[in-house]
Amino acid sequence: MQHTANKISVVIPLYNKRESITRAILSTLSQEPAPREIIVVDDGSTDGSGDVVESLAAEHPSIRLIRQPNGGVSAARNRAMEVASGEYVALLDGDDMWLAGYMAEICRLITTYPDCGAYATGFYVVDGSQRVVGDTPGLEGVVDLFAESQRHYVLIPSATTLNRALALRLGGFPEGMRMGEDQYLWTKIARTSRVCISPAPLIEYSRSGENRSAAIYRPEQSRYSLEELYDPTATDLSNEYLARVALGKALVQSVKGGTAEARRAAEFFSYTRLHRRALRKVRLLNALPGGWRATALNIYNRLAWLIARKGL
Repeated sequence: MQHTANKISVVIPLYNKRESITRAILSTLSQEPAPREIIVVDDGSTDGSGDVVESLAAEHPSIRLIRQPNGGVSAARNRAMEVASGEYVALLDGDDMWLAGYMAEICRLITTYPDCGAYATGFYVVDGSQRVVGDTPGLEGVVDLFAESQRHYVLIPSATTLNRALALRLGGFPEGMRMGEDQYLWTKIARTSRVCISPAPLIEYSRSGENRSAAIYRPEQSRYSLEELYDPTATDLSNEYLARVALGKALVQSVKGGTAEARRAAEFFSYTRLHRRALRKVRLLNALPGGWRATALNIYNRLAWLIARKGL
């Protein structure tokens, strides 16, 4: 198992996460077997996060710190993947942490299900003092990412390990895209390779992380888009997967004032058959004054939850 772990480089993008980065890194250092290396890309932090990592690197030779001007999480991940020496890259965000056994489980999956483009485990969602198991597929093995993602979360970055050569060959993460950048790459991977999961929850995903993308929404400046991945010849559910991601993103954009972006998404992804409710929500929000949208979405979601709880 250590032989397999020696093929895995850990990739951590870092931007202003001084309070959580130590915990994240220590969670990788405590893994048995140990990964090949831990690469942290400080993406222009202004809170001293990089200095915290530099101190840890002085004590642990397996940690490598790279500093660069702020370019976004995709640019940081891509830089780390480019310089990594492992055959695989295990992703981890600075807000999150691995639990004991994550590396061992990923190594077991790689050995048992070789030649996959992505491997992942289940996860916990942590919000303050609350911790709940994420909604992931319940069975281990190779899965249809597009089909399973209509009902579950299959891949989230901190629980995912990628075949490095494949990820780079597909262009890596889309730089400049602020939401949906993970699913952009997952789509390209799942269209060309197999995806393997274990339902064991071995990650803590922090819902109240220091700077999650949706919480700090800014208009995107990227040459990439989810629209460009639409394939009219696809016979799988990949186009429905894209619609689900894009309309979820459009809801955030609409609430945050990105009316034009949300309208464009609603128009382009109006082909969806499985996510008509999300499409209606985007259209409804965009029809409201900007100041009303966040409250309206919260009320809508609360009512939908109450209806679901009552089985109506």
